Amino acid sequence: MQTSIKVLLVEDEPSLALVVKDSLEQHDYNVELAMNGDEALKAFHSFEPHIVILDIMIPKLNGFNVSKTIRNLDRKTPIIFLSAKIQAKDVVKGFESGGNDYLRKPFSMEELLIRMKVLLSGSGLLDQVEEAQRTFFDFGGFEFDYNRLELNFENKVQKLTSKEADLLQLFCEHQNQLLTKKAILHAIWGDDSFFNSRTMDVFISRLRKYLSLNPDITIINVRGVGYKLLIG
Repeated sequence: MQTSIKVLLVEDEPSLALVVKDSLEQHDYNVELAMNGDEALKAFHSFEPHIVILDIMIPKLNGFNVSKTIRNLDRKTPIIFLSAKIQAKDVVKGFESGGNDYLRKPFSMEELLIRMKVLLSGSGLLDQVEEAQRTFFDFGGFEFDYNRLELNFENKVQKLTSKEADLLQLFCEHQNQLLTKKAILHAIWGDDSFFNSRTMDVFISRLRKYLSLNPDITIINVRGVGYKLLIG
C-alpha cells in the first residue's frame, strides 16, 4: 500500500473515529479526520482524498447531504457510507446521494479494508466509469447524457441519480446483450450480496419506468439469469 493514498474519514464518535483512523494508518493510509459535515466538505477540498469513509448521522450536515455536495463537484472519488441504519430505504438513499458502498455498524476493520481495496483497485464502479469511452448514447428516440445525469425523450428530460446513470450506462454499453445479475452487481455495487440484489431491482424498476415512453425499449428479466436492454 502506498502512503500517497489519502482517506477522508468522517465520524463524530471519537472512540470509533480513533480506532478506524489508527487501523487505517497501520495499513499505510494517509488519514484526515472530520467530525461533522462542515468539516468534511472543507477537508474534501483541502485534502483532496482518494476515497471518503462517511458516517451518515453526523452533526451540522448529515452524510447524505455531504455526499450530494461532493457529487456535484466530483463523480469519481469513491464514497463508503457507515451507518447503524439497516432499512432498505436508507441504503437506497445512500446510493442515490452518490455513495459507492454501504457498511453497517458494527463492522470489522477487515471488511472495511476489503471494500476500500475493491473500490481503489479498479474492480469497483469508479474505475470502470472512468475508463468507459462513451458517455453519450442515442437509442430509440432517447438521448442519454451520462455526464449530465439526463435522459431526454422528445424534449422531456428525466434527471437521473448517479446510480441510475451508472446502471443505464452499463446497459447501453451492452445493448441487446444478456447481463447476468452477478456481473451487474459486481460492476455497479462491488459484490452480489442479497441486499444489493434487492437494491438493484429497485433501480431497474425505475429505469423501466423512464424508458416506458417508448414501448419498443425495455429491460427484460431473464428469470434466474439476469437482464437485457432490448432496443427494437
